[in-house]
Amino acid sequence: MKKLMVGFCLIALLITGCSTASPEKAKNDYKIGILLSDAGLGDESFNDSAFKGLEKARDELGILFDYKEAPDGNYEQKLEELVAEKYNVIIGLGFSVQEALEKTAKKYPDQQFVLIDGQSDVANITSITFKEQEGSFLLGMVAAMTSKTGKIGFIGGANVPVIHHFENGFIEGAKYYNPNIEIVSEYAGSFDDTEAGAAIAERYIKNGVDFIYHAAGFTGFGAIKKAEEMGIYAAGVDIDQFYIAEKTVVTSMLKNVDQAVFKIAKTIDEDGKISEKSFSFGLADNGVGLADIRVIKLTPEQQAAIEKAKEDIVSGKIKVTAEKGNSQ
Repeated sequence: MKKLMVGFCLIALLITGCSTASPEKAKNDYKIGILLSDAGLGDESFNDSAFKGLEKARDELGILFDYKEAPDGNYEQKLEELVAEKYNVIIGLGFSVQEALEKTAKKYPDQQFVLIDGQSDVANITSITFKEQEGSFLLGMVAAMTSKTGKIGFIGGANVPVIHHFENGFIEGAKYYNPNIEIVSEYAGSFDDTEAGAAIAERYIKNGVDFIYHAAGFTGFGAIKKAEEMGIYAAGVDIDQFYIAEKTVVTSMLKNVDQAVFKIAKTIDEDGKISEKSFSFGLADNGVGLADIRVIKLTPEQQAAIEKAKEDIVSGKIKVTAEKGNSQ
């Protein structure tokens, strides 16, 4: 399935040209290079969202771009290739790229780099992070409102801090709405293993879970499809994943990587460089949020509760835990 979707993407790129801007919009020579995260293009999630942001930058700002994938984990080689190709800014997508990006950035101090989903102290790296826990809190509320069995589940791709944000927010939001809700969590150890996602989901469902939320990239695709097959509800992540399983996906926790990437491109377009050392996007600036709620129908009281929680998170009245072991 993944290879098929990637094939479609590549065909589209051959037709449109990912590094081609229309003549009337090509008003500069700015170029962005990006190293995608492990799952690569066609993950229906994190990578595809970043790619969407670059396409918007190409179409609206005339900024050229190209991308690299490193399915074998050889990040440094791909980053070296991007440096040699002389991009104005090189983006490393995902926490797994951080070590290689920092090593490469130190080697080329005059090259500007951006790290998405990680925090770096290296001088020529701008860090972009998201408050995934805030959007996941709202999604946890939806899960608790939807569940009939009183048991919901979370599937993570890797047991790392950024995925803890999703898990913690989901748990706290669910318990905020229903203190007695039962929540199970498991990590697949991979972001591109649909069979692992499906296996965890099946095990959950056989043990009474009737709503599954994943932060597992393409692994989560397998979980959603298994939820559809076995007749329970699920939630997507990063982008609106409703179209993966239209009878199952109630909503998705939107992590607007496309907007963050476009912001970087717009800054380059306007200023010629990125001066900021870091950006952090949450509910307050539309960095995260919920997709439309479909499949089910919430009561007016439930909808009002979600809106009130969102207001309280933005105002700071509700503080959602980001890391395991931290208290509110």
